[in-house]
Amino acid sequence: MARSGRLATIASRLTELRRALPLIAAALLLLAIALPMWRITLTAPQYPGRALPVELYAYPRLGGEYAEVQLLNHYVGFYFPDPVFLEPNYAVHEKAVAVPEWSFGPLPFIAVAAAGVFVALAPTIRKLKLGLTCQLAGTIAVFAGMFAIIQYRLHQVGHSLDPDAPLRGVDGFTPPVLGPYEIANISGTAWFGPGGYLTIAAIGLLVVAFLLRDSEATLGDVPELARASLERGRRRLRRREDESTDNQPAGDDHPSGTFHAPADEFEAPQTRRTDSSDADAIDTRGERS
Repeated sequence: MARSGRLATIASRLTELRRALPLIAAALLLLAIALPMWRITLTAPQYPGRALPVELYAYPRLGGEYAEVQLLNHYVGFYFPDPVFLEPNYAVHEKAVAVPEWSFGPLPFIAVAAAGVFVALAPTIRKLKLGLTCQLAGTIAVFAGMFAIIQYRLHQVGHSLDPDAPLRGVDGFTPPVLGPYEIANISGTAWFGPGGYLTIAAIGLLVVAFLLRDSEATLGDVPELARASLERGRRRLRRREDESTDNQPAGDDHPSGTFHAPADEFEAPQTRRTDSSDADAIDTRGERS
């Protein structure tokens, strides 16, 4: 009975958003490992009207039309990296840059996911709050570091072009982790893959869990929290509209671009009446002339 009571207590605690969200984030991170993290799309005159996608995983594996892209890269002396410790699913060129950390790519995802489980099961509120803070800070540091390492490796590979490549004289370049780039007559665009989007979603959930660290709201409270957030947004929008109305210049009673002139400035011309005395004067002047 005591054991079942403890399990019921743990299950009840895990319905709290500040505990449930790290668990959901952990599941997303583990799922992200199995999906492409990064996607590059290349276009070249050799393939008119056709885009060549290449997908990269957290571990040494490529997807998409990497075989075609590998041939295209050899044209300018740009080679896929050598993961050193694991055998990739593509042929490694002898002049490829060694990137051994790629072999350990899944480890940060597993570590952050495991931390999420430990945080969710924290026995006290104080430890839970501390765990949420440390996990969020550590997660941001880990993935920011990974981003920086990848960018450095891209710079290294882009400035290690094979001088014996068929197309010579190509200047070194630095492909961005995210965004467009060009080398010779080849254009490319790098962006997140499905795994990358799941990773971003997981980090977002950890941010929300951190913001709710003082709240006992549960998963069942999500609809009410969403309605309350929507209502706060509406009130904030109405407040801004009221402030913009109050800030209008004084005396500006008319809409912009509209001009209302005073009525007395545009009165219709009045016809002058001629009485009998005026008529006699006119006749007299006429006789004198």
